[in-house]
Amino acid sequence: MVTTQQTQPNIFRADCLSRQVLQLIADQWTPLVIYTLEEGTMRFGQLLKRIDGISKKMLTQTLRAMERSGLVLRVVYPVVPPVVEYSLTPLGRTLIESMNALRVWAYGHLQEVAHARTMYDQRDHKQIQEETAILIQQRENSR
Repeated sequence: MVTTQQTQPNIFRADCLSRQVLQLIADQWTPLVIYTLEEGTMRFGQLLKRIDGISKKMLTQTLRAMERSGLVLRVVYPVVPPVVEYSLTPLGRTLIESMNALRVWAYGHLQEVAHARTMYDQRDHKQIQEETAILIQQRENSR
């Protein structure tokens, strides 16, 4: 994808770099990598153990995208076997406060979100039951 330089960033435009940056920092795994690297420099295996549910492939892709955007520093030590360490760059560290605000919000609203999901799921389940009953009734009436 070709990114064009615009005078003013516009996150609603698909070709705006600001949208691409938002997509990176708001994806499923980047915040978790930031939270983890906030604790300090880590190796790949340490990150993999700390972030439950992430695959090796997804962690690799996430770290590469973060490194490409200047959020993560990757240091390879020339030893056998190779040692690779990851840490947040100064730019990456600027995200810590914002990411922690999101974490605090998530922790503070767990009950409301769980309740909303339960209500939604019950409503959908009830609606499906009602629609199924109507379809069954229509089929029986057409016989």
